[in-house]
Amino acid sequence: MYRKQVRRRRAVLALLIISSFALLTATYGSQSGGLQRGVSAVFGPLQEGADRALKPARDLVNWFDDTFAARGDKAQLQQEVEQLRTKVAAGETALSENNQLRKLLGLKQAGKLPLGFKPVTGRVIARSPTVWYSTVTIDHGSGSGVGVNDPVISGDGLVGRVTSTTGGTAQVTLITDHTSAVSAKVVPSGIQGVIRPEVGNPSDLVLDFIDSSKHVQQGQTVVTSGWTARGLSSFYPYGIPLGRVTQATIAEQEASQQVHVRPFADLRQLEFVQVLTK
Repeated sequence: MYRKQVRRRRAVLALLIISSFALLTATYGSQSGGLQRGVSAVFGPLQEGADRALKPARDLVNWFDDTFAARGDKAQLQQEVEQLRTKVAAGETALSENNQLRKLLGLKQAGKLPLGFKPVTGRVIARSPTVWYSTVTIDHGSGSGVGVNDPVISGDGLVGRVTSTTGGTAQVTLITDHTSAVSAKVVPSGIQGVIRPEVGNPSDLVLDFIDSSKHVQQGQTVVTSGWTARGLSSFYPYGIPLGRVTQATIAEQEASQQVHVRPFADLRQLEFVQVLTK
């Protein structure tokens, strides 16, 4: 009797197991990926917990990656910026030199150079180390016919005169040097005087004149007067543009008989000049 009960229980248990397998097969086999979804349902919470725990570590790794990438991009951008700055500076220099050469060529083509002079175009290769910019050195000298006291001009106006030479170079003393004095004339009024530099301001010139009965007007042009007397003549021929009157108050003129003049030539940016050789 006991053995029959055991066999019956075993049969029921086997039937239950078979029924369970059949039910699982019917449930997960009837749909695609059913078993996978079942596994995901079991292990999903564990995976989500692991993702949350590992998120700070992943964020730290990503931060390092982004930082190193940004530093690399910054270095590359800085290099590109430096290259662009070099190209822009070279372009601006070439443009400035081209403009100065065009102005010098324009003087010759327009017949504005003084008669009896042969122009020698030179490049500025050295400048005075002082804040006065009182001298420059050019790359032509006595070997090119350049001589002491030859006047020097730019495409805008008078620059100075040659004060020393070698075979291949010449030193030019600018009109802003404290030793400079240029015989000048105001046009069209005809007032004559002497142009000298203003002490402490190399970009300003002072015209000392004699005729106190006439007044100089602001905006008038000043040119070289080019005097000749008893076989002597000034260093500079007549008519070279010098500058424009910037300050011309009547009270100052009557008190000191002088006015302020701004030179036409940009003496700080000289790249090319012409020496008027005799």
